[in-house]
Amino acid sequence: MTTALLHTADSLRTRARDGHRAVVMTMGALHDGHASLIRAARRIAGPQGEVVVTVFVNPLQFGAGEDLDRYPRTLDADVKIAEQAGADVVFAPGVDEVYPGGEPQVRVSAGPMGTVLEGATRPGHFDGMLTVVAKLLHLTRPDVALFGQKDAQQLALIRRMTRDLNFDVEIVGVPTVREDDGLALSSRNRYLSPEERRTALCLSRALFAGRDRHAAQEALRARAASAPATLARADALSAIGESRAAADAHAVAQSAAPSAPGGPAAVVAAARQVLDEAARLSPPLELDYVALVDPADFTEVRPGHTGDAVLAVAAKVGSTRLIDNLPLTFGAAV
Repeated sequence: MTTALLHTADSLRTRARDGHRAVVMTMGALHDGHASLIRAARRIAGPQGEVVVTVFVNPLQFGAGEDLDRYPRTLDADVKIAEQAGADVVFAPGVDEVYPGGEPQVRVSAGPMGTVLEGATRPGHFDGMLTVVAKLLHLTRPDVALFGQKDAQQLALIRRMTRDLNFDVEIVGVPTVREDDGLALSSRNRYLSPEERRTALCLSRALFAGRDRHAAQEALRARAASAPATLARADALSAIGESRAAADAHAVAQSAAPSAPGGPAAVVAAARQVLDEAARLSPPLELDYVALVDPADFTEVRPGHTGDAVLAVAAKVGSTRLIDNLPLTFGAAV
């Protein structure tokens, strides 16, 4: 397969088009995480469809003091990676092509959902992101667009925008790709020194600690649901043998709530303990936030929450800011 490199919307629009078109939007500096998105797009589009990868470093989503100027531009390498992963087209428009009249006066607003977590740290970021995604959806006219789950808040906002504004496109989330040591793949990882990378691993370790705590709670909840509703319940639960679970057995015995024991707060606390320890490393991890949120609106979940949630974390190591998250489900069927 030879991947076509196009720079104008007209050249993309005039291509013969058969079957479904699947689009993967990127800012370039492609890595294995992007490649997994492209491969997923290839499977969805099928042999008769078309996979388009956009490469555009969007100035609207970089705030003052952020890394727009040093953001890596590696178009030749990007085309090779896209081709190997199965892309038919790399669409790499210039700024004048995407914003022909300069910075747009009319933009998409992310609303309240865009003001929390990443939005609180990076004011205006999500307005700029949604504006360029809306424009690229119009320019590429896909049947389906794929985005990584690592940028969970971005994915949630894009889904909300396409639903609220009646975009005729299916949005698909693709699971986060991690390196062997657990670090989520990111174009910004290349900025980390070896020492900074060791500290950065605490982001994923914190998430895994929260996930383990959640799994223990869910195991206890399942046992609680099957144990007799008597004073013997605590003894039955203690027999599970997991020390943290046994410590909470009495609490589970007293409540059939799906979130018991400890609930969302205990999951966040388990993650935060790892992050607090990382703050004492050299170099230290500077925590921005760790939160357990509802993926529908990114508000923090309440005690007793059931259903899907996202455990999200953001921090700086040196001058590099990293984000990561894990999806969790509370109160799964037993």
